[in-house]
Amino acid sequence: MAGGGDPRLGEVHAILVSQNPTGLITYTADGQVMNIITNGGRRPLSVSDNVGAPAEGRVEAFATVVAYAGSYTLNGNKVIHHVEVCSIPNAVNTDQVRLITNLKRNSLTLRTFTMVSVGRQITYREFVWERISK
Repeated sequence: MAGGGDPRLGEVHAILVSQNPTGLITYTADGQVMNIITNGGRRPLSVSDNVGAPAEGRVEAFATVVAYAGSYTLNGNKVIHHVEVCSIPNAVNTDQVRLITNLKRNSLTLRTFTMVSVGRQITYREFVWERISK
């Protein structure tokens, strides 16, 4: 998942969500988007009550999932997710811009638009979505 970039800025690296991410993204014809991504192999909480579970289990559960929903707009090779509700409170009422780097009949590849500078590294996240067969 390494990509191109300005070599004067350093290497370009993808940040993995996890070794085995799983998730769903849904785009509706009327402009709504829903997205959930989790780390593969998440451990279940020690109890069925997510509020009453021990703090360390809740921390791990929160750290291994992101989910949001809202509306979306298309602009050239970009899709902008207008976040209305999110598992990460700081992302509510923000626009998450994704570059469409590959679009085929049954797959969609999205890359985070804003590259994050980590030291001299330029990093991004890339998500490959495959259509679910009916």
